[in-house]
Amino acid sequence: MKTYPLAKLLSTLFLGVTIILSCSSSENEEESPTDNTTTYDITPILSKFDGIEAVSYSVNGTSVTFTTTDLPNHTSPYWDTSHPLYEDYNGTNSSWTQNPNSIGEQNITFTMTLNPAEANNKSTTPMGPIGLARNGVVFFNQYAAGGASLTNEINSFDQWFGHPAGTTYHYHIEPAFLTETFGEDAFLGLLSDGFPVYGPNENGTTITNTDLDDYHGHVSTTADFPDGIYHYHITNEDPYLNGNGFFGTAGSISN
Repeated sequence: MKTYPLAKLLSTLFLGVTIILSCSSSENEEESPTDNTTTYDITPILSKFDGIEAVSYSVNGTSVTFTTTDLPNHTSPYWDTSHPLYEDYNGTNSSWTQNPNSIGEQNITFTMTLNPAEANNKSTTPMGPIGLARNGVVFFNQYAAGGASLTNEINSFDQWFGHPAGTTYHYHIEPAFLTETFGEDAFLGLLSDGFPVYGPNENGTTITNTDLDDYHGHVSTTADFPDGIYHYHITNEDPYLNGNGFFGTAGSISN
């Protein structure tokens, strides 16, 4: 029988135990992946909608439901000429051409989570309403009717950069009335997935598309969320408000 020194036997046993433990640890890590999904709480910004005539909202558990008449609280040539907010176009677009539509009262409802998180499967934004501005006007995505570019349709935007489709007034790009009223770094509204939309500035710097991800957002601190939150930004170039879809899971929209 061949014999081995005691030190060599102990060393061999120790190495074997180490290998077994190492393999076991690796297998467990593969079987139990870590979930790094971050969730947020948008409750602090609900008060931004308080006192807005066009909007009402109610909280039910972990969701909030907004109902809006979609009537803007600012002037426009798209109001009926007898309306007190009617105003001729006085913007800066020399190619402005009024479309044949007009502003009318709607009944649009958004139900969205109070705790938005990144979706595992992203969804594209629909045509029509995709979110709600803080004055009750709805956001549309970056496309004109039929999924066309906004290049020509922009010429029908009023002095506050909105216009109606049928009688549904909406913003595709920067809602100039809101940025002029609240500032270019202010909270402007929510998309249907519950994530907030902010203006074109952040910390004194103009945000560009290169600062943002494919969904036109990023994570940073804001005045409303000092611990940081994922949020969208308005920029001055396509896609303006939202990129390739919702970052989070879209809620329900009915109109």
